[in-house]
Amino acid sequence: MTTVQEASGDVGTGRSPLPAPSWQPPSRFDADSFPGRPRILFVGHAESSHTHAWIDLLVAARFNVRLFALPSGLPPDDWHVRTYVTAPSDRPLDLRSRQRLYPAGRFIRAPMRAYARFVAGDRALEQRWLARILREWKPDIVHTLGIDPAGEMFFDVRRDHELEGASRWLLQTRGGSDLALSRFDPVRANRLAQVLREADTILSDNAVNFEIALDWGVSPEQLSPIGTVPGTGGVDIELLAAHAAGQPSTRRVIVWPKAYECPWSKALPVFEALSQHWHRLPPCEIHMLATVPEVRMWFNALPAAVKRACHLDDRIPRAELLSVMGRSRVMLAPSLVDGTPNSMFEAMATGAFPILSPLATIRPLVTEGRNVLFARNLYPDEIGDALARAMNDDHLVDDAVEENLALVRALADRATIQPRVVAMYESLAGARSAT
Repeated sequence: MTTVQEASGDVGTGRSPLPAPSWQPPSRFDADSFPGRPRILFVGHAESSHTHAWIDLLVAARFNVRLFALPSGLPPDDWHVRTYVTAPSDRPLDLRSRQRLYPAGRFIRAPMRAYARFVAGDRALEQRWLARILREWKPDIVHTLGIDPAGEMFFDVRRDHELEGASRWLLQTRGGSDLALSRFDPVRANRLAQVLREADTILSDNAVNFEIALDWGVSPEQLSPIGTVPGTGGVDIELLAAHAAGQPSTRRVIVWPKAYECPWSKALPVFEALSQHWHRLPPCEIHMLATVPEVRMWFNALPAAVKRACHLDDRIPRAELLSVMGRSRVMLAPSLVDGTPNSMFEAMATGAFPILSPLATIRPLVTEGRNVLFARNLYPDEIGDALARAMNDDHLVDDAVEENLALVRALADRATIQPRVVAMYESLAGARSAT
């Protein structure tokens, strides 16, 4: 039966590592929880579960951690990391762990014309606030989560407010979206190269971003000393494996965790594949997650038999996502641009067989026909052929389980990544103290 569910929560990003995050509300915002220990200021999207998952790696590390939130959203109320909020909002905030730039209600009640004038200048205001925070709190490390917009914003603030060298700068590139297409635009490439060259340390989830950085004049010493690391800090393998429901060959569920339209992946070729190749699939259910209005419109044009087998969701709670992944035989994630997708690691840990696109960031890590099947995002027949094989070949999906689990342990085990990340911050903070 087709269902449309407007649920809240995190989809496919590993926000619930074990041990469970235990950030506690501080007694007051401006008092460090661990006096004398390193101070780390993150700059990124406060509403992103990728942000939460990465910062939650540091729960037990006794670092003084704060987040300067970009104006795209608010952090969850139950996530108590101290956050500087730049998103206009009337939502009440706990002032022990939140500071806001704009007074509550300022935008909601302002006349539209005044609102438009104010918004036109808010970037400069936000940058001045960030510069003030850097001067007053004096973080040892600034970690920008992504180049666009976090890294570029911090780059401008450092230069415009003469703050170069005030903190060690850890620049984390996001998957393939930061550089994959921008590097072909001469103007953007020049700007991004400047940003990368100024960072003290560059972190990435894939080697391709490192290669681009080196081509642009970044020195090898600037590349992360811990190599490539998933953008969420990895997955909790034991938690995911506990949700695996029997052998993959016994399952009849396909999960499509990124059923949306954006520059990096396209949904319509997947719909075309389902329409043209449905007769080749055994009876099954399809869970389409993170859907957007445009995708929902085109979903209505699918054949009735396909629609009856589908469940459409926007965002679903983490526990529900794990349940769906654990019941899935196939994890479908064709894309045009990607890093090393977290959904691939989650699928492998739960026994779901991944169908991915043969991107340069993914191909070196896996073997087609053993770990994954490849299908280019814009080719419906390739997607249909991969689905037909994965849904009918019991040996393929069962034989991959052990090797895929070993692959996740080698590349994305949160339990082994966490101490490496903590050691990296300790080293950066030590280098800062020595200057």
